[in-house]
Amino acid sequence: MKLNRRDFLKLSTAAVGTLALPGCGLEGLIESKKAQSPWPPGPEQWIASVCQQCPGGCGISVRVIDGKPIKIDGLTAHPINQGRLCAVGQSGLQALYDPDRIKGPMRRLGGRGSSQWQSLSWDDAIRMVAEKLTEIRERGEPHTVAILAGQVRGLMDRLLARFLEVYGSPNYIRTVADGTAKAVLLTQGIETLVGYDLENSNFILSFGHSLLETGWSPVLAHRTYGYLRQERPGTKASIVVVEPRLSLTAAKADKWIPINPGTDGALALGLAHVMVREGLHDEVFVRGQTFGFEDWRDGQGVSHLGFKSVVLKDYRPDAVSAITGVPVETIVELARRFAREKPAVALAERGASMHTNGLYTRMAIHCLNALVGNLQVLGGVVLPAEVPSAPWPPVLGDAVAKRGRSMSRIDQAGSRRFPLASHVASQLPHSIRRGEPYSINALFLYNTNPIHAYPDAVGFAQAFDKIPFIVSFSPYMDESTAMADLILPDHTYLERWQDDPMLPVMKNPVFGIRRPVSKPLYETRHTGDVLIGIAKAMGGTTAAALPWDDFEGIMKGAAKAIFQSARGTLFLGSPADGQPAASPAPKTRPTRFGSFEEFWKALVECGGWWDPVYPFDGRRSSLKTASGKFEFYSQHLRRVLERAAAGKSVDDLLQELGIAARGDLAYLPHYEPPRFVGSAQDYPFHLNTYKGATYAGSRGARQPHLQEIAKNPVGLPWDSWIEVNPKAARQLGIADKDWVWVESPHGRFKTRVRLYPGAMPDVVNMPLGHGHTANGRWARGRGENPNRILGAEWDRLAGFVAWYATRVRLSKA
Repeated sequence: MKLNRRDFLKLSTAAVGTLALPGCGLEGLIESKKAQSPWPPGPEQWIASVCQQCPGGCGISVRVIDGKPIKIDGLTAHPINQGRLCAVGQSGLQALYDPDRIKGPMRRLGGRGSSQWQSLSWDDAIRMVAEKLTEIRERGEPHTVAILAGQVRGLMDRLLARFLEVYGSPNYIRTVADGTAKAVLLTQGIETLVGYDLENSNFILSFGHSLLETGWSPVLAHRTYGYLRQERPGTKASIVVVEPRLSLTAAKADKWIPINPGTDGALALGLAHVMVREGLHDEVFVRGQTFGFEDWRDGQGVSHLGFKSVVLKDYRPDAVSAITGVPVETIVELARRFAREKPAVALAERGASMHTNGLYTRMAIHCLNALVGNLQVLGGVVLPAEVPSAPWPPVLGDAVAKRGRSMSRIDQAGSRRFPLASHVASQLPHSIRRGEPYSINALFLYNTNPIHAYPDAVGFAQAFDKIPFIVSFSPYMDESTAMADLILPDHTYLERWQDDPMLPVMKNPVFGIRRPVSKPLYETRHTGDVLIGIAKAMGGTTAAALPWDDFEGIMKGAAKAIFQSARGTLFLGSPADGQPAASPAPKTRPTRFGSFEEFWKALVECGGWWDPVYPFDGRRSSLKTASGKFEFYSQHLRRVLERAAAGKSVDDLLQELGIAARGDLAYLPHYEPPRFVGSAQDYPFHLNTYKGATYAGSRGARQPHLQEIAKNPVGLPWDSWIEVNPKAARQLGIADKDWVWVESPHGRFKTRVRLYPGAMPDVVNMPLGHGHTANGRWARGRGENPNRILGAEWDRLAGFVAWYATRVRLSKA
């Protein structure tokens, strides 16, 4: 058999994902090639869409031949990635062609977790759900239905929430990524994520934010990094990374500052101490546009503590050094550079947030930006401009729905237990197992796999056993879907319509269009269409609240608001070289089109819309607090805690929440010592989990190209490992690549050691994504999942999962 160069490259690429599997090799592929007839040439298309391999929202251009997608590249005109695309995005076809996808609706036969399934039609499946929901509603228990969703945004988020609102349940529960939105709410009065104008920053201080690996938009982060380092004229930006592990982002920074886990807030306040003490803060901004910096008196003449007094008294560099492990001279130097190398920006992510003190930490870090007046200015923290939108008609629920919505949430968000929380997904196992505040009769899972992805996996499985009816919308048989009673498989992102409003990692609004680049390969259906079908089958107010024919119709309604705004430009308004246009190109402005239908057609073909003009219209528009200023002393937090205390002592409530502060200090950014599961004496190492740059969380486990690219450092392909400081390993008699037991108070597993100088002596690091017990042939039975030995802990004020609150010990296996 003769192979030309093109055939050889095709076979080599295919072999990468199969050589590690028993019975799979190049020989088998060549034999398969012999048996195939030549692929006849057919019509070729390049179709614009949006990637969904991570939350980044990159534009993609998919090569389609004979109706079959065969290659994914970056969309040149998309303002986020400008033609670039990471390895994770390039692997998206493996999500489409996964041989273990669920091919149509199925209901479980046998007991919970049984592998026996029966196929059924979509009409029967929708009727089954509608009848079950109607039955629960007729019993007056709509509040006992819950939807648990992963990361979801845009119109699908609104549709899920609206479905439960009209049905009569308060239990739409989402994954919360980090504490940014709550910190902005407490200081600026607006609950939103923020953007960072990094392209114009001179000094970037990152707390636990893996920008280049798994930030909100890794491709945009890499693009920005390259611009700051090489392309930007004049002064090049300095980047300092604060985190316990030497990550890729830290390795590419000017300086890595290792820090004791959970102490980022203390460091931020130590920097504030130096800036205030030396008069390096922006006095004009602080004096005129902030509240609670100085000590103050309220309307009754009662004196209150101010931020300045707190940081000068409690956060001297020597005291902060003792807490954080960061040298005094580093603290002083960092503070001076942050204040002088303007514009400077402090940003943070889950590495700093996901501790038991996460909210106060995020407040402290955000206050650094206020101290240097770096809000709503070039190079600073900005509130993202919004995509034009139109409100949906109000939900006209009946008495049953109103009574159901008035019930407490099953996750206890907003209760005395989690007074500032909006969603506490990790609380579900505890509430459901105890039946508090009530039992759950039906649970819907959308874009989430809690049995694998959350702490206390055993607790989730036990909770699922107590729920009579579980529905999963997953197109893959993951661990949680395997426990469902009914599976209504969604399309993959390459087969469905979906809007993609960009997360606010950049200041400009972006409305991407995810469109089908392939006909559905199987009998799957868009979850939005399924919800609309269930509502119509139920009839009444539920059907009236979801009046659309399908999800594409909802998208058209959203696009019409953009068309009517006459703002912005379609993606083709960018120059051919991929650089974003400085102003909207006249030929692609909404006003250029004679009708909405013409605009919609062009919008879909181009892949989306954005507005390249960002008005820096002053700071007042970004300050919606009671004082109309940036609040170092959060009056909103004070109101929340006083309301949660219900006329009783706030100090008693703080004690219940595990907060050491009392009085005014509880309403100010301050350092709360983090709580950990396991004592330092019995479990001497902090377990620090992280997401790899090429692994895309659990998605990568079922995509063999990403498994292969991950490059396991201990010589076991497609497996996990744990990073240990060489000195700490020597003290335990552990060598590189040794097998060890990793044990916490909640369980143990065995894996291999990688000696890594970038690990702190009392911190061990382990990548996430392995250890599946389901999720298809590529993922199942490979490596270990550290989440299964994590203790269930929270920031009890805001409800964040404390991912980094578990201690472990190591022993040779």
